[in-house]
Amino acid sequence: MILEYYVLLRSVLKSKPDVRRCLKRCWHCRIFFLTHRRNCGRNKLGCPFGCQVTHRKRESTRRSVAYYQDPVGKKKKRDLNQRRRRSTPESSTPNEEGCLEEECEPRSEPMMEHLRLVVGLIEGRPISRSQILRLLRKVLRQHRMARVRRIDQIIDHLNRHPP
Repeated sequence: MILEYYVLLRSVLKSKPDVRRCLKRCWHCRIFFLTHRRNCGRNKLGCPFGCQVTHRKRESTRRSVAYYQDPVGKKKKRDLNQRRRRSTPESSTPNEEGCLEEECEPRSEPMMEHLRLVVGLIEGRPISRSQILRLLRKVLRQHRMARVRRIDQIIDHLNRHPP
């Protein structure tokens, strides 16, 4: 899969030489990726394939631990815990509005933003989130040229892209 990614990346760099300056290497996993033009001068960047999210979570946990070890934070945490113990759990009803739309929505927001960035760099124009979603629905809706039963296509797709 990484080899396919690098083949596509090289073909983009050949066809769009001005995008080469946006090529960066992740400081954590060392994979090459395209970044926004405003980040071209930065060196310590995380890739959008998981390193950014991991770093953000790790730093958030570090800040939270530091805050709650402070006397002010300890008092606030104690108050929050007491308030939680006093309240009774409410029964929540699932929201059924728009469930069909949620099924079509991608789960990874950072990956959507990366797709917007890369497609925008390749096409040389800004791309909206709705345009990316339409493009993904169109690509994922297409059938193969070979005659294969629909159920076999679905199983093959799930094997290649597990939930």
